Amino acid sequence: NRPIMAARAIAVLSLILALVAIASGGASAQLSSGFYSRSCPGMLKAVRSALHPAIARERRVGASIVRLFFHDCFVQGCDASLLLDDAPGLRGEKNATPNKNSARGFEVIDAVKAAVEGCCPGVVSCADILAIAAEESVVFLGGPSWEVKMGRRDSTTASFNGAENNIPPPTSGLANLTSLFAAQGLSQKDMVALSGAHTIGLARCTNFRDHIYNDTNIDAGFARSRQSGCPRATGSGDNNLAPLDLQTPTVFENDYYKNLVQKRGLLHSDQELFNGGAADTLVREYVGSQSAFFKDFVEGMIKMGDITPLTGSNGQIRMNCRRVN
Repeated sequence: NRPIMAARAIAVLSLILALVAIASGGASAQLSSGFYSRSCPGMLKAVRSALHPAIARERRVGASIVRLFFHDCFVQGCDASLLLDDAPGLRGEKNATPNKNSARGFEVIDAVKAAVEGCCPGVVSCADILAIAAEESVVFLGGPSWEVKMGRRDSTTASFNGAENNIPPPTSGLANLTSLFAAQGLSQKDMVALSGAHTIGLARCTNFRDHIYNDTNIDAGFARSRQSGCPRATGSGDNNLAPLDLQTPTVFENDYYKNLVQKRGLLHSDQELFNGGAADTLVREYVGSQSAFFKDFVEGMIKMGDITPLTGSNGQIRMNCRRVN
């Protein structure tokens, strides 16, 4: 009977396509904003109880946590591998070049995890805590909110080499930035929008020294003002700090892009977004419309949060974010 055979063939084909979809992108499809609605209904309140006071004490912490999420997701996906301390048989990511003496806020994540464990022990992963803490930090500092998808599990491994190679260094040009984001499934638009997280936070002299002394695509007065706190000699004042956003480093808005148009980007990689290249148009759009920036930033954060999560029975729910159970 041909109609029955055709129907069976279609059914089998549909099943194959569904299995392919699960194998290729199904993990992110298993994430959902209501993942803990029954198993830990008090989760968000617990997160806020520990996170908000920490940001109120030092607003820079909000920027630090957003950066932790970024550096975590770019290495093995959003699996809290960044949070693991070095241990026998496990080389963590904290001492890789992009993170050493730079990644911070780990104690705040510990406090948030402790608060969540207090209300529902063994339920919420460190990977999800980092994802929700990043969103809460952006909102606390004046930025947009979004529904954070959850259901990630924690890795039992880390990748020092991944941290060394996958995270864009501050010396990156536009092509390198674009390709490193593309390797994670993120577009150039995502990259430009997510770079807007530099509207908050501080950077170390060692990361912007070359830009303020040797680059020509920088406002001369701005370069001089930054040189006063960042000596030319390597090893001198390396850890001196300067705001990534000249105007409002503790408020999440679109001033970062306004700085770029005025050639006042602090990092070489910042100014690359507005330097006569393909990203210029988008930077101008974000200067003219904070709502366009917020919309694209949220889309980028959700896409970044979908990078190869561990779900189902993969990974574990760590009791302590710093070590494997």
